[in-house]
Amino acid sequence: MNKILELIGREKELFVDDINDYEKELARIVSNSSFLVIGGAGSIGQAVTKEIFKRHPKKLHVVDISENNMVELVRDIRSSFGYIEGEFATFALDIGSVEYDAFIKADGRYDYVLNLSALKHVRSEKDPFTLMRMIDVNVFNTDKTLQQSIDKGVKKYFCVSTDKAANPVNMMGASKRVMEMFVMRKSQQIDVSMARFANVAFSDGSLLHGFNQRIQKQQPIVAPNDIKRYFVTPKESGELCLMSCIFGENRDIFFPKLSENLHLTTFSDIAVKYLKDLGYEPYLCEDEDEARELAKTLPSLGKWPCLFTTSDTTGEKDFEEFFTDRETLDMKRFENLGVIKNEALFDERLLNKFETTIKEYKTSLSWTKEQLVELFFKMIPDFGHKETGKYLDAKM
Repeated sequence: MNKILELIGREKELFVDDINDYEKELARIVSNSSFLVIGGAGSIGQAVTKEIFKRHPKKLHVVDISENNMVELVRDIRSSFGYIEGEFATFALDIGSVEYDAFIKADGRYDYVLNLSALKHVRSEKDPFTLMRMIDVNVFNTDKTLQQSIDKGVKKYFCVSTDKAANPVNMMGASKRVMEMFVMRKSQQIDVSMARFANVAFSDGSLLHGFNQRIQKQQPIVAPNDIKRYFVTPKESGELCLMSCIFGENRDIFFPKLSENLHLTTFSDIAVKYLKDLGYEPYLCEDEDEARELAKTLPSLGKWPCLFTTSDTTGEKDFEEFFTDRETLDMKRFENLGVIKNEALFDERLLNKFETTIKEYKTSLSWTKEQLVELFFKMIPDFGHKETGKYLDAKM
């Protein structure tokens, strides 16, 4: 069984039935189409790129700001799948830059554009400057690349939202909810689809990915024991995005159906399984000092220091949901994929106000986190944001 599946407590891949049912059509469409994957060197981006590559597209261009991750993506693809007859090229570009605009102007002819770029961490909302970059990346870069796709006659635009956009309680989720509003506005000019999904297990920068780092550096494993999350594998994240991109109707948002195959799991439970799989017995510590000290001696005895605590940081949601009770669902089309059906509902006045306010802040080079939070409350009246004054960067 897939090792990641085992660690997140599952025996079966989520979307295997849907992929099998649609594989012929999926392969036919991909092999006759050209693709641009934005943010293609992140964990989800790499998974999506591989799902496209292995179905032999006519053209596949991948853009990402991370040069190093792009190198690994190419090595991974060459080592796993080899080569295709179609054009495959990567570009280390920032999509907010003039160089990216020149790249799109020089070509820009794609059937499908998939935008996987995002600032996805709740910890990114701790200061006003990173928070503004989150707004830029999640909202305005999406709107910009959408307009470029319209101008170039792209057939379909796909972008990733998040489960945290459903009744958001943190700024990251709220930024994705606002992004969905901007996408709805542009959906009048181009077909768009999105996906909301759970935590991608062992994705770059995630807590589970951090477990690997802690083991390599012989440091304690730290995890919350009161927060439960849904997890998908990187491969499943790629399949979900590609299915939404290819088969989603205009304004559809795909999400994983909840079933016996997808259940809530705590980070601490995964940590215990992870350590036992490596041959270590978890040793529960009382505080950070004890955990750091024991990390010097316990591993040689077959034990690993762990600190499992309750969460009290800003932006943590007590539960996860993929849709709200106000959204219309289609639960019959696919076996394990649910679809949120959307009308082009947006408030033009609110979107314009959001744009002009952010522009004013940037022009003045001065804004506060409080001002940005207030702006989000205007966009999302039932925004559930609560400031605790505590952030993940202040913890081990």
